[in-house]
Amino acid sequence: MELGRRIGTCLLLVAITAGAQEEWELGLSDPDPNKRIKAVRKLSTSPDGSRNFELLVPLLQDESEDVRTAAVRALIRLRLNDAQPLLTGATEDPSPQVQALAVDGLVDFYVPGYVQFGRLSAFTDGLKKRFSSPTPLIVPPYVEVRPEAILAIGAVLRSGRRPEARVKAARAIGILRGHQSLDDLLEGVRSGQSTLIRESVLAMKKLEDPSVGPDIVFLLQDPEPKVREAVIQTVGQLQTETAVPGLARIVETDKQHDLRAEALAALAKIPENDQRKLFLRHHASKSKGMRAAAAEGLGRLNEGDDLELIKSHLSSEESLPVKLALAFAVVMMGDTGAINILVEGLNSTAHRMEARPFLIETSRNPEVLDKLYGPLRSGSGPQRRHLAHVIAASGTEESLPHLRALTHDRNDDVATAAVEALRSLEFRLGGRVKTN
Repeated sequence: MELGRRIGTCLLLVAITAGAQEEWELGLSDPDPNKRIKAVRKLSTSPDGSRNFELLVPLLQDESEDVRTAAVRALIRLRLNDAQPLLTGATEDPSPQVQALAVDGLVDFYVPGYVQFGRLSAFTDGLKKRFSSPTPLIVPPYVEVRPEAILAIGAVLRSGRRPEARVKAARAIGILRGHQSLDDLLEGVRSGQSTLIRESVLAMKKLEDPSVGPDIVFLLQDPEPKVREAVIQTVGQLQTETAVPGLARIVETDKQHDLRAEALAALAKIPENDQRKLFLRHHASKSKGMRAAAAEGLGRLNEGDDLELIKSHLSSEESLPVKLALAFAVVMMGDTGAINILVEGLNSTAHRMEARPFLIETSRNPEVLDKLYGPLRSGSGPQRRHLAHVIAASGTEESLPHLRALTHDRNDDVATAAVEALRSLEFRLGGRVKTN
């Protein structure tokens, strides 16, 4: 009797579940668009949703823009590899809203959490937070993005139906390392729309292809300060030699003080810039930004008696950002003892993203790299986590055992960073050494 009741209960539950599934399946073809939307939402949260994602295909061609939007959102929630071509196809939707959402959905596939569902204000706040973060949002180098996804996003950048969709596409190309769409970014640069120009330039910065640097030098004279700032940072990162005269002119004449400091920092990144006199003129500036940029420039030039000058400033400097730049210069000039100042800088929440690129550059020196293995083992949590990133960028095959050991770190955040760093380093080394 008891067994019979249990069997009956199970059959009832199965029937109820089947009935619920049948209800949302029927709702997908209901004449009422609101009911179709409701059914799509139920599918996206159903345990059976991943097995039934193909039921969304007709709804991606629905006459209702709201239904198509709901279908794309459902695909984003499901995050299925087999469904990615459907998101790619949705980038051609006649609705700018659907088009832009499909672009974001493709990014979300490779950067989980990029699209945040919920209140619109919460989504907007999250987006602002992510793009104001000092850590650049970009997929790891070992992540292989489908070429057809990049090409589809590039098509939105070229001919999207609204500026907002084109801006999202430019941003997405940078995040996904979409080198195939470099020409599309150049179209964005020539668009005449300041926001799109800025996002296209910043995407070029992430792609790190020096060939495009000369194509954006003319924008150093753009009337929009935010565009000039993006271009200054990008030509510096790309080490664009033809930008040197324009950058020097900005240092001397621009009314925006922050842009002058950015331009001096960009000059500091360009080899053989012939700007030593300019750096010396500003090495004792009242401006922290100018002092830091001048120190970077002198450190990379490594000429004359500048080492003693830099050391004297390092001993008395109170500003941490400037101190980090001075320590970087000292290490670049051959005194590797100052590397400890940069490692300590990783403990600063506000300035660790200034210390980290300095450590990446200086650790290309084998002597400096060797000094980082100690704090990689025994430093603070933030130091171990960020040094893993540094070693992924500048390490050698001898670095691999150190990162493997860190994957077993007691701190979950550190162990996770070590796993990603190990994969990145192995990818950079050409996969010659495999993870044990």
